[in-house]
Amino acid sequence: MPLPSSSTPAVQIQQFYDKGLAHASYAVRAGRQVAVIDPGRDPQPYYDFADEHDAEIVAVIETHPHADFVSSHLEIAQETDATIYCSKLTGARYAHKAFDDGDRIKLGTVELHAINTPGHSPDSISVLLLDEMAQTRAVFTGDTLFVGDVGRPDLREAEAAGGHTREDLAAQLYGSLRQKLMALPPTTKVYPAHGPGSLCGKTTSPDLDSTIGKELASNYALQPMSEPEFIRVLLADQPFMPKYFGHDVLLNKQGAPNFEDSVR
Repeated sequence: MPLPSSSTPAVQIQQFYDKGLAHASYAVRAGRQVAVIDPGRDPQPYYDFADEHDAEIVAVIETHPHADFVSSHLEIAQETDATIYCSKLTGARYAHKAFDDGDRIKLGTVELHAINTPGHSPDSISVLLLDEMAQTRAVFTGDTLFVGDVGRPDLREAEAAGGHTREDLAAQLYGSLRQKLMALPPTTKVYPAHGPGSLCGKTTSPDLDSTIGKELASNYALQPMSEPEFIRVLLADQPFMPKYFGHDVLLNKQGAPNFEDSVR
């Protein structure tokens, strides 16, 4: 469901929210170019948004291979000739461009910059939106930072080849939050991939966006604490993990079949 958008003269941010999955995805429009971030299973809302604004989808960004839903990133790319961007650590089996620290996408008069923010998963990235004056205006945090919460670090430890325990990933998340996200300007808008009820976190706020300043003031995970204390607090009382989560990660690394074909 499209929600009210956030706009400046240079850029429009449209949030799409699937309440059943507590999943938020985004279309970022600058002029006649659109980047879609963490799209849901059905690509049609993003096509409709682009058509409404006489714009073209030129980029699809996956902040990580999602565990709780199947993404339409491959279908959108095939339909629109958009480029898929994801971290080189993802192990993606579809055509894509690596999008990691230092990489950027030009979108109209603005830019999208990648920052590696591992922790929820070893391949997580966040995406900075810089305006035409190169000022950071927003960050799309995927499952790294939610409103009032952070992403759980135990969903990917079962991947034997990765060698990551939940404690390892929690330690990585501690660094990602403190060295990267918490260092952003306090006015930076925060756009996460999930809201309340998501099994990717445990205390997510009903609010669907925030600012870095608000999260510094109120998010339990961003308060002063040592790394061992953070790991202990974060790992306590996480919700159950559905068995299909591992399947979804593998499917999203490969790219799912077209939505219409799969529901016939």
